[in-house]
Amino acid sequence: MEKSNKVLAALLIAGGLAVGGFFPGYYYYKTHADFRSVTVKGLAEKDVVADMGLWNIQFTVNGNDLNAVQKQIGAQAHEIVQFLQKQGFGDEEIHIGRIETNDLFANPYRDNAAAETSRFILTQTITVRSPKVYQIAGAMSLSNELIAKGIVFSNQSANYFFTKLNDIKPEMLKSATENAKEAALEFARNSGSKVGKINKANQGVFSIQSRDDANAYEAMQIEKRVRVVSTVEYLLED
Repeated sequence: MEKSNKVLAALLIAGGLAVGGFFPGYYYYKTHADFRSVTVKGLAEKDVVADMGLWNIQFTVNGNDLNAVQKQIGAQAHEIVQFLQKQGFGDEEIHIGRIETNDLFANPYRDNAAAETSRFILTQTITVRSPKVYQIAGAMSLSNELIAKGIVFSNQSANYFFTKLNDIKPEMLKSATENAKEAALEFARNSGSKVGKINKANQGVFSIQSRDDANAYEAMQIEKRVRVVSTVEYLLED
């Protein structure tokens, strides 16, 4: 009989723990022989705008006459640079990359028919690096002007970066700590306790996300949201 009671008690304890797992609290309370404490999480968010943009414009030309193809890609590079200058970008913001040459006859797995009509494929990348992020977005939308002139883009992408995270960290950590303190005070009111000193704290990891679309690739968005969740343990007093 005594053995049955012990088994029953063990089952009741295990069941209670299992049920408790389905109801995670906003705070975590623990007690020791010498002190009681509550651990809370504080959230801080701030909307920011990217302050640096990187726009890669990769274009390709092909043909059988290498000299002619080189002249063609040079003329197209000049056309693209003029377009970018017209959009308000300075020479220091425009970087012209080297030309990559692909000779299809040098490829053992080549398509002979393609090699006979377009033996040489030349590719070049022009990069715009500028804090004028909205101008980059606007110029990208007008790049069909270059397509109309016969320029073929093999790849075109822009990424936007927020580089001033360290400038806003102190303010955000202060807000996250205040948010955590509010949660601790709420727990204290409900438990008849008082919030004491901070026992320990973890500032958390800062993350930069898309502001409006959680599923969007953050680096391709100009408007962003910075987020941090701090964890703070407060001592409780009677």
